[in-house]
Amino acid sequence: MADPHGSQPIPPFVNATTAPFIYFDSAPAYGVLGGAIEVELSARTLIPDFTGGPVSTEVIPTARLRCSPVAAAMLVDSLGKALEMLKQLQEQSGPAAAAAAGSKLN
Repeated sequence: MADPHGSQPIPPFVNATTAPFIYFDSAPAYGVLGGAIEVELSARTLIPDFTGGPVSTEVIPTARLRCSPVAAAMLVDSLGKALEMLKQLQEQSGPAAAAAAGSKLN
């Protein structure tokens, strides 16, 4: 697979079972520093109150993405294609079936 901007071929993918899974609910902040793209990812957490009070919530960072502009463009492209897959699944079988099945890969 070649770089979408035509520079160098992408090195082969090697599976690493130790790679973290990152879940996030939002991407509330982004920026650029020294030509690198910066994106902060966050998730909402539940904080129990052990004295019998109500549960509170807190938004915490789950990851800090830093990448080159080329890698950012590839991420945007991949996310767009994944959203298109989800849209097609929902159109074919409705939202509930798409959420239950939801396992199509490129």
